[in-house]
Amino acid sequence: MNKSKIEQPYKLKKMTKIVELIIDENNEENKDGVFAISLVEEPAIQSDFIALSKQQKKIEVEFATQDKDKQILTGAVLIPNKQILRIDKETGDDYYVYFSKETIKQASELFMMNNYQHNHTLHHESKLNNLTVVESWIKDSALDKSAKHFSSLPEGTWFVSVKVNDKAVWDEYVKSGKVKGFSIEGYFTDKMEMSSDDATLEKIRNIIRKG
Repeated sequence: MNKSKIEQPYKLKKMTKIVELIIDENNEENKDGVFAISLVEEPAIQSDFIALSKQQKKIEVEFATQDKDKQILTGAVLIPNKQILRIDKETGDDYYVYFSKETIKQASELFMMNNYQHNHTLHHESKLNNLTVVESWIKDSALDKSAKHFSSLPEGTWFVSVKVNDKAVWDEYVKSGKVKGFSIEGYFTDKMEMSSDDATLEKIRNIIRKG
C-alpha cells in the first residue's frame, strides 16, 4: 500500500518593512524635522563627505581658501528614496526607512529656518561645539556644483558644507579618518508601512483580476 506524501504547508518568510518618513507640521509635541547633524564613521546613507583642506588645490580655488586649512566638510545629508536600514530596539526586527524629494527639501528648509546650523554631535553621542553649517543646498540638476565629487547622487539630494572651527576635532577625527560622513538627528512621522509580502500578494491579486 502506497503511502501518500504529506505536503508541509508553505511558510511565508517574514519580509522587511519599508517605511516612508515624512514631516508632520501638525505634530506640536515633537516638531518634526532635522535638529542636528552628526559626524559618524559609517554614514547610514553610505556617502562619505569630502574634507576640504590646503592639500586640495583645485578645491581651494573653488571655495576661495587661504594658505591654511579651511577645515570644511562637504557631503550629502539625505538622498531621496535611499533605503536606510534601521533596527527596532524593542523587538530586534529590522526595517527600512526612506525620504522623498519633497520631504528632504522641506527638512533642509526647516533646519535653516530653526537656526540649527550649530547643532552637531559625534557618533550621535557627544555634542560637538564650534561646528557650523555654512552652506546648504538641494541638487537640482546634473550640472550642480556637487557633481565634481558626488556625480552619482540623484537630484533632490541634500548637501551641506560644515566649517569645523576646532583644530582638535579636525585633527583627531577628520584627518585620522575616524569620521567619514554625515548622519541626521531628527523627528519624523511614518507615512505608510508596506512589507514585501504585501507587495507580492498585491501583484498576484492584480494578475487574477486581469485574468
